[in-house]
Amino acid sequence: MYVHDLNCGWLQHGFVRNRFLVASANDVRRIREIGVAEIYVDTRRGLDPDALPAPETRPPEPETAPAPEHAVAVTESPPAVRTEAKTASSFERACALHREANQIVRDMLVDIRLGKQIEMEKVEPLVGRVVDSIFTQQDALLPLARLKQHDNYTFQHSVSVCALMTAFARTLEVPREVIREIAVGALLHDVGKARVPDEILNKPGKLTDAEFDRMKSHVVQSKIILQATPGISQIALDVAAQHHERFDGTGYPNKLKHEQISLYGRMGAIVDVYDAITSNRVYHKGMPPTEALRKLLEWSANHFEPRLVKAFIRSVGIYPTGALVRLESKRLAVVQAQHAEKPMEPTVKVIFHTAGHYLRPEDVDRRRSQDRIVGHEDFADWNIDPLRWLPQ
Repeated sequence: MYVHDLNCGWLQHGFVRNRFLVASANDVRRIREIGVAEIYVDTRRGLDPDALPAPETRPPEPETAPAPEHAVAVTESPPAVRTEAKTASSFERACALHREANQIVRDMLVDIRLGKQIEMEKVEPLVGRVVDSIFTQQDALLPLARLKQHDNYTFQHSVSVCALMTAFARTLEVPREVIREIAVGALLHDVGKARVPDEILNKPGKLTDAEFDRMKSHVVQSKIILQATPGISQIALDVAAQHHERFDGTGYPNKLKHEQISLYGRMGAIVDVYDAITSNRVYHKGMPPTEALRKLLEWSANHFEPRLVKAFIRSVGIYPTGALVRLESKRLAVVQAQHAEKPMEPTVKVIFHTAGHYLRPEDVDRRRSQDRIVGHEDFADWNIDPLRWLPQ
């Protein structure tokens, strides 16, 4: 059968999409474990449950689209429902959301190149789920946002900036409805790159002056595309149009300075640079997060507003969740959780010894341990799969 409506919000189920074809008995098990008693199936896109009694005409939940005429309600008898069953973990939900977001942004950039308009009916629900995820369990999505492949950098960067901007705005205690608009702008801030040739976007060497000018034009192109998109707020537009402006007036395209740049543009500038310099690209090896934060502090003397840089550091942590660190004992550990009152002492999971062998995993709360963090390490240098050790 093809599920049209699970009759519950996205945060209550662990599937990538709200609508999907049931492909296995495992899908049926997972649906039962959600604890819902009734779902809608689309009889035109899956098998028709003709043996069932006539469907009820109960409307779907408010946040979902109305069921079409060919949608049939399928009801489980109460004994088959396991309301006490465990739903998907925050990590599993974050993984599903991260995959979906990357796919939507990839498809959107392709559509823009083909001359199509941005579909806000896809963007807004996605952004809503990102905001929900950050508010529910920030440490689940942010580490995933740091994982990128060279050839997918452009759209993965957009997803990462969206997640980071949401966490940043939350730290600043921005109203949630405004955070949603900030997140929309962050997700769409680089859509103008769809109008920059791939040979410039992915050039492994230094750009010529002409190529660099073409690259910089993506900001103006982003603004043009978004101004032509119905439903875009001024907040979202400011994020996209001003993320390359600098506090001292040395940025582009308009050389704005200080209060001429909106709060959202000043925030976007910090997040965009942080994600860029910590990411591996065809022409650049990303620097460790701790070093990147140190750079932001240095640059806050000119390029970025110092108050906002300090707030951003609080939002991601001096040792960001998901980062690989070296302890004084020569053991390697993955940061699992932050402690706002002691940002230098996160909880970590010890997994490896620099002598070259794995250890029995052990959670260590640095607030109660003498084994201090002495540096940052790269997962690739030790051939460690980061996904295996991110907070579950």
